[in-house]
Amino acid sequence: MVTTTSGGFGPVLAALSTMQSNAERTQKSQAHEYLEKFQKSPEGWTTTYAILSSPDATAEAKLFAATTLKGKIIYDLDQLPRQSLPSLRDSLLTLLTSFQNGPRPIRTQLCVCLANLAIQMTEWKDVIQLVGSTLGNTGLDCTLEFLRVLPEEVTEGRKINLTEEDLADRTIELLEDNAKNVLGLLTQYSQSSASASSNPQLLECVSSWLREIPAADVVTSPLFDAIINSLSVDNSFEAAIDCICTILRETREVDESIEVIQLIYPRLVSLRSRIAHAAESEDQDTFKGYTRLFAEAGEHWVVMIARLPNEFGGLVEAILECCARDSDREAISLTFLFWYEFKQMIVLDKYQQARKVFTDVFAKLVDVMIKHLQFPTLEDTDENDLFDGDREQEEKFREFRHQMGDVLKDCCEVISVTTCLSKAFALIQQWIATYGSQATTDKVPHWQELEAPLFGMRAMGRMVSPEENIVLRQVIPLMCQIPNHEKLRFQAIMALGRYTEWTSQHPEFLQLQLNFVMAGFKHQSKEVVKAAALAFRFFGTDCRKLLADHVTQLHDFYESVLDDLPTVSQEEVTEGVACVVSAQPLENIYPMFKLYCNPIIQRMMTRANTAKSAEDEQARLAVADHLQILTLFIQHIQPYVSPSEENPAVKYCHEVLPVLSAIAENFTTCVPILERICRCWRYMVLSYRTAILPLLPTLAQQLATGFENSRQGCFLWATDSVLREFANGAEFVDTTTSQHIYSFFEQQALAFLRIMNDLPPGDLPDVIEDFFRLLIDALIYYHSNLLNAPICSPILSASISALTLEQEPPLTATLHFLRDFLSYATDHPNSSSFDGDPPNGRRQTNGPQIQASVKNLIAEHGELLTQRIMTGMMFSFPRDCFPDASGVLLALFEIMPDQTVTWVKGTVLMLPAGTIKQGEAERLIQGIGQKLQQGEVRKVRVLLQDFTNGYRRRNVAPREGLGRLEATRFRFSG
Repeated sequence: MVTTTSGGFGPVLAALSTMQSNAERTQKSQAHEYLEKFQKSPEGWTTTYAILSSPDATAEAKLFAATTLKGKIIYDLDQLPRQSLPSLRDSLLTLLTSFQNGPRPIRTQLCVCLANLAIQMTEWKDVIQLVGSTLGNTGLDCTLEFLRVLPEEVTEGRKINLTEEDLADRTIELLEDNAKNVLGLLTQYSQSSASASSNPQLLECVSSWLREIPAADVVTSPLFDAIINSLSVDNSFEAAIDCICTILRETREVDESIEVIQLIYPRLVSLRSRIAHAAESEDQDTFKGYTRLFAEAGEHWVVMIARLPNEFGGLVEAILECCARDSDREAISLTFLFWYEFKQMIVLDKYQQARKVFTDVFAKLVDVMIKHLQFPTLEDTDENDLFDGDREQEEKFREFRHQMGDVLKDCCEVISVTTCLSKAFALIQQWIATYGSQATTDKVPHWQELEAPLFGMRAMGRMVSPEENIVLRQVIPLMCQIPNHEKLRFQAIMALGRYTEWTSQHPEFLQLQLNFVMAGFKHQSKEVVKAAALAFRFFGTDCRKLLADHVTQLHDFYESVLDDLPTVSQEEVTEGVACVVSAQPLENIYPMFKLYCNPIIQRMMTRANTAKSAEDEQARLAVADHLQILTLFIQHIQPYVSPSEENPAVKYCHEVLPVLSAIAENFTTCVPILERICRCWRYMVLSYRTAILPLLPTLAQQLATGFENSRQGCFLWATDSVLREFANGAEFVDTTTSQHIYSFFEQQALAFLRIMNDLPPGDLPDVIEDFFRLLIDALIYYHSNLLNAPICSPILSASISALTLEQEPPLTATLHFLRDFLSYATDHPNSSSFDGDPPNGRRQTNGPQIQASVKNLIAEHGELLTQRIMTGMMFSFPRDCFPDASGVLLALFEIMPDQTVTWVKGTVLMLPAGTIKQGEAERLIQGIGQKLQQGEVRKVRVLLQDFTNGYRRRNVAPREGLGRLEATRFRFSG
C-alpha cells in the first residue's frame, strides 16, 4: 500500500473531529455524509493505511480507519487488482505487528481485516503459519486474537461475496485442515507458563475453535486442566466459564458424547463446594458463573440425567443448591430453563424411575421458590416503596416472580398439584398461627411471608383440576379472611380468580368468594379494584350457570361500578356479566340484552352529542370505550337458535344498527370511534353468521359508505369478515347471496383504487395492509370471479406500488397476496380448500382459463414487479420481508423462467453506476441460467438473495438516490 502525507487524510480527521464535537446538527450531518462516501470510495484504501501508520493520528481516528478498512476488505475488495492482494496482506501484517500490544480495539479490527482477507484470498494457503511466524513470540496475544476471530469470521462468511461452493472449500482449508495443528499450538502455549495457562485470550480462542475441534480432543488434552484451573484465577474466571459452557454445548448429543460426558462430570461435580464459598463470601459474579455452569450442564445433559438418575443426581442437587443460596435472586433465573426441560423429560412414562428419585428435589424446589417470591423486608421502608424508588428494579422483580411461578407449575407436574398446594397452604396456616392475632387494620406484621404463598397459590391455579378435593376446601375459606392489607388483598383476589373452574364444580364456595371479590370494588387501592374486576370476569365466565338466577341483581351491581372503573376493568367486568346473560333461557336473552345495553347506548349517545358539538377529544374516546363495551356483549352472547326461528340477539342488533350508523356518519375523522364501530359490526357477523342476513344489505351499505367517506382500513377489515362468512360454498349461504357479497367486495376494491390514485402509499400503510389481507381471502373464496375480472390488473398495479413502503406489516400483507396470486398460474394454488372430503380430499386444482389469465397479467406487469421486488430487497425492505420477497421472485422463475431472467437482467443493468462489482451482473445472470438448465429453480432464490444482500451491505444508503429505479406513482382512472 502507498502512504500519503497528512494532508491526504486531513479532511477525514476534520470530519471525525466534527462528529465528536458540539458542532451544529447540520455540520454533523454533512460530516457524516462525507465519511460515508469516504468509506466506500477507492481512496479509502490508501487513506486508512496512512492514518493507521501516522504517529500523529489519535487512537479514535485509527480505530475509525481500522473499522473502515475492515468494511472495504469485506465489501470493496474488487476495487483492488487481484495481483495487489499479497501486498495488502503484507501491509496488514505490518500494521498488526505495530499494534500487537494494543490498543486492543484497533488490534481486534486489524485481526478481523486479516481474517476476512484470508477468506477471500483463496490462493493464500499458509494463513495461520504466516501470521504466527510474522508476529513471533513477542506477539503471542495478538496471534491468539487472530486465531479467535478467524472461525467467527469464516462462520459469518455469507456477508462476503463468495459462492456457496467457494466458501465451503475455503472453510475446509482454513478451519478443518488446521484444527489439529491449532489444538497442538494452544496446548503448547498453555504449558509454557502459569500465566499463559490462565490467559483469558487462550480460553476465548479455545471457545472459538470448538466449532471445529471436537470437544473430546480438548477434554482429553492437558488444555482441559488449564481451563478448569483458570476458574481459580479472577481475571480469567468469566472466560473459563464461557469456555466450559461451550464444551458442554458440544456434548448435547449425549449418545454420541457419552465418553466425553463421563470424563467431564466428575470434574464438574468436584466444583460444587465452590457454590457455598461464593455465596458466603457474597461474590455475586462468581456465584452467578457457577450457577450458569451447572444449569447449562443440566440443560445439555437432561436426557442423560433422566436415564441415569442415580449417577447424575449430584448435578441436579448442585443446581438446587444454587437456587437455594441465591439470596440476591440474581442468578436463579439461569436455572429456569433447566427445570422446565427436566420436567418435560421426567413426566414421560419411560422415565418414571427418575421422577421417583427426584421427587424430594422438586419438593425442596417448591419451598425455595415460594421463599424467593417474598417482597423485600427492609427496615424503615415505606410499604408503598419497597424498592427505594427504583422502578426498574421493582418491575424486574414482578416479572421475575411470574417466571418463578412457571417453575412452580413445573413442580406441580412432577410431584402433583396437591403436594405443591399443601406446601403453600402450610405456610399460610403457619403465618395465621404466628401473626394472625397481631394483624390490625393499620398494620400486618411480616405480611411478606403470607403474600408469597398466596402468590404461589395464584401461580399454580391453572394446574389444578376441578376435581381437586383436599387442599382447596380448606384454603379458600382462609383466603377469604385475609387481613385488609393492599398487597395481601390484591393477591388473595387474584388467586381466587384462578380457581373459578374449581368453584363451578363446588357451588357451595361461590357466595363466600363472590362477596369477598365484590367487596374489592370498594377498596381504596386502585390495584385491588383492578384485581377484583379481573377476578369477576373469571367468575362470570366459568360460573355463568350458577349465577344465571342472579342476573337482575348483577345488573344493579354492574351499573353501580361501571363508570368508576378504568377502561380495562370496565371491559373485564362487562365480559363477566355478558357471559352470565349468555346463560339465560332463550326467551330472556332479548330483554336482558336491553336491560344491560340500553343504558350504555344512552350514555354513548349523550357523549357523542357532546363530542360532536364541542369537539371534545375525551368525549370521543369515551364514545369509543362505550362501543367496545357494547361489542363485548355481542361477542359473548351467542344463543343457539334454529334457522327457522328469530335470533333474539339479532333482533337487538337490528335496533342498535341505526345508532351505530349515525355515529359512523358523524365521526368520519375519529379513528378510535370508527375502529370500534367496525369491530362491533364484525362481531355481529362472526357471532350470528347467517342469522344476520336480514341486516346484511344495510350493513354492507354502511361499510361501503364509511370506507369511501373516511378512507380508514377498519372498514376493509370488517368487510373481510362478511366476505369469509358468506363466501361461495359456506354453509346455509345461497349462491345469490355469495354473488352479492362479491359485488360488494368489488365496490370496496374500486374505492380503494381511487384512494390509491389520490394519495401516495406512504400516506396509507394501514389501509394497504387491510386491503391486501382482504384480497388474500378474496383469492381463496372468489378466485374465479376476481382473476378474470377487469379490476384485477389495476389491483396488481396497486400491489406493485405498495412495495415502495418500508413498514413491515403492509409489505408483508402485499407480498403474501402476490405469492398467493402467482400460485394461481400453477396447477395447485395456495389455498386451504380441498376437492372432496377428508381423508380422501385432494389439493385444489386450477383450471387452464385461470392459469392463462394470471400468466397474461404477469406478462403485463412482471417487469415492473421484478424491479420493485429487487429494489426493495436491495434498498428498503425490512429484513423479515426477505423470505416472502424472494418467494415472489422464485414463483416468477417457476412460471415464466425466460422472461424473468430478462427482467432480472434489465433491473440489474438499471442500478446506479459504480454500485455493483465488475462482472457481478454477468455472474448472476450466468448462475441463474445454469440453475434453470439444471432444473434447480429453488437454488436461483439463493443466488438472488446473495446478490441483493451483498448489494445492500455495500450500499445501505444509495449515494446518489436510486437513479432510474425510482418508483412511479400509482394511477387509476376507474
